[in-house]
Amino acid sequence: MNIENVTRTAKKMVADHKGILAIDESIASCNKRFAKIGISQTEDCRRSYRDLIITTPNLSNYISGVILCDETIRQYRKDGTAFAKYIIDSGMLLGIKVDGGEKDLAGHSGEMITEGIDGLRERLATYAQMGVRFAKWRAEIIIGDHMPSKGCIDANAHSLARYAALCQEAGIVPIVEPEVIMDGDHSIETCNNVTTAVLHAVFNQLYRQRVVLEGIILKPNMVISGLQCPHQASINEVADATINCLLHTVPAAVPGIAFLSGGQTARLASEHLNAMNKWTKSTIPWALTFSYARAIQQPALEIWQGKDLNIEEAQAELLHRAKCNYAANCREYTDLYEKA
Repeated sequence: MNIENVTRTAKKMVADHKGILAIDESIASCNKRFAKIGISQTEDCRRSYRDLIITTPNLSNYISGVILCDETIRQYRKDGTAFAKYIIDSGMLLGIKVDGGEKDLAGHSGEMITEGIDGLRERLATYAQMGVRFAKWRAEIIIGDHMPSKGCIDANAHSLARYAALCQEAGIVPIVEPEVIMDGDHSIETCNNVTTAVLHAVFNQLYRQRVVLEGIILKPNMVISGLQCPHQASINEVADATINCLLHTVPAAVPGIAFLSGGQTARLASEHLNAMNKWTKSTIPWALTFSYARAIQQPALEIWQGKDLNIEEAQAELLHRAKCNYAANCREYTDLYEKA
């Protein structure tokens, strides 16, 4: 393990106000999004969509790295260029989702555990040979009646830490993603309490598994009202709650925090990110950025509709959303960006 290379890569991932683009949806998740807007759910359509995204002109101006899934990292452009090579040659870092998805947690009705540790060491070695510099593992924490349980939090925190240690052993930066799900009618205060407990558990396990914190990126949820909550916290309330939660839970050694969008609209995700960056100024030890999927992709997907004639317009919208979030990292995002 060359931890110096890992820490250098982690810093590069969050440098220069750039973000990380997640196009790592599972086949099932991607097909579900295609079905909603009438796009054929085929491998070739998924390949065409990924091609549209990674070949967006000037994407590397705003994006430091791209997270792929196993299907996509093995696919090629029509001219025979591997997607992985195209991303690297474009000046972006190559990332990969390595978890096996969420399964029911035995003995904990309604709660989930992320699987995929078996064989991970060997898979990481293969990905490293393909040029992968960072990886991602997502844990899903649900808020509900008597949920989340301590057993669920601890089990997912332990898996995240084991994954992170294996990544660093392979010379790969782990993105550690404990996501407290937005679905539900819970208040922002409940989200804060749960997120605090989850992050405490995660960093406790990272310490126990001897993970070098300078060589990870944290990808957390924002502290936010549940989607069905009758009172939706304001943008500034979300910024205040999120930063205060992180200041109480995330060690200063972590180089960067790349937020997930978690089902927020594209515009709201940019507004929250901008507010947090304005709030922090020079008072925090880590870089703040974005690692969005739907909040960058969805507007472009709705324009594309699976049709080649819409590619240029879809790419322009994708670049626009990347630029909006880059501006948010620079504390410069305003409504004027949406009217441009």
